[in-house]
Amino acid sequence: MPVALLALAISAFAIGTTEFVIMGLLPEVAADLGVSIPSAGLLISGYALGVVVGAPLLTVLGGRLPRKKMLLALMVLFIAGNLLAAVAETYGVLMSGRVVAALAHGAFFGVGSVVAADLVAPQRRASAIALMFTGLTVANVLGVPMGTALGQELGWRSTFWAVTVLGVIGLLGIVFLVPQQQAQERDLRGELAVFRNPQVWLALVMTALGFAGVFASFTYIAPMMTTVAGFSSGAVTWLLVLFGIGLFAGNLLGGKAADRSVMKSLMVILVALAAVLTAFVFTAHSQWAAAVTIVLFGAAGFATVPPLQMRVMQTAEGAPALASAANIAAFNLGNAGGAWLGGLAIERGLGYTAPNWIGALLAVAGLAVAAVSVGLERRRASERVPAGAGAVSSHE
Repeated sequence: MPVALLALAISAFAIGTTEFVIMGLLPEVAADLGVSIPSAGLLISGYALGVVVGAPLLTVLGGRLPRKKMLLALMVLFIAGNLLAAVAETYGVLMSGRVVAALAHGAFFGVGSVVAADLVAPQRRASAIALMFTGLTVANVLGVPMGTALGQELGWRSTFWAVTVLGVIGLLGIVFLVPQQQAQERDLRGELAVFRNPQVWLALVMTALGFAGVFASFTYIAPMMTTVAGFSSGAVTWLLVLFGIGLFAGNLLGGKAADRSVMKSLMVILVALAAVLTAFVFTAHSQWAAAVTIVLFGAAGFATVPPLQMRVMQTAEGAPALASAANIAAFNLGNAGGAWLGGLAIERGLGYTAPNWIGALLAVAGLAVAAVSVGLERRRASERVPAGAGAVSSHE
């Protein structure tokens, strides 16, 4: 794999760390800024909203820039947002910094996915995308626990200073390692036209449902492990490390599987995700079984990422960067929706294992959409055969 992918992975590591580390610092932020913990929790929602808005918007606005320059501009915006958060003395300034950093998030992964895919041979594109997203998985294994520990020891602002430094390292990596790419003529109206293709929308819905299934359970994994499995609160950090190890392995395996067949691998992975979450309802009552299931959950959850990203790029060949950015927005919509549904189940008194049932049902719903997408594709291919085209779908 080209060394340029390392620069993209480092940048992804910084972005993933700043997105999730705030979850472990809510008490410190709330106490320091004089707000409630639920108000501090809105810093997570504000970030997600920034991703949803910024992903398509900045991709469109920067569409005429060469992709390397676009990545550099996005990293500068990311660094500025985290720098603003690091010096924030009020809740409003911190929220502004979070939103500014989030604006770069979706567009970076959207454009970065296209850059990563173009760096390698066609049969290795999913693996290249998976390698870039490895930075995001390593952020969950190392970045979030270390950032949380740093913030608890030296104050939450120190975490954002550290992420700012990581952003600068990622920026320099892009400067020196990512090759120049020629600016391409862009037809915005033509790119937006790809969203007339129902397959693009089916791909986005698959992403939202698949990741809603992951976050319905993952959001509440700490109370599930302490109240149901009986782990101490201190053990949760190590359980999250196990989850992160699963993410890392699943992401790479998902990329290799998607290189062979995007849709077949995606459907198998969604079945596995639904099965693991169903099993988690029962294994959550045993500490050793819960620990094993957490690894499998992380692997199945993030194995979906490369095929989901590749699918949307396949179905939107005329505008892969824009569609990829929209897919990152769909990931975040899934995150928010899954967390809300899981919390709703708990509020209704169904218990802390209920989010696992919700997640399994959402994964099955994603599988159903995938089946519809494949069926539609095969029907259109068969309709072209009598016309003498002899067509077969190029997207497995």
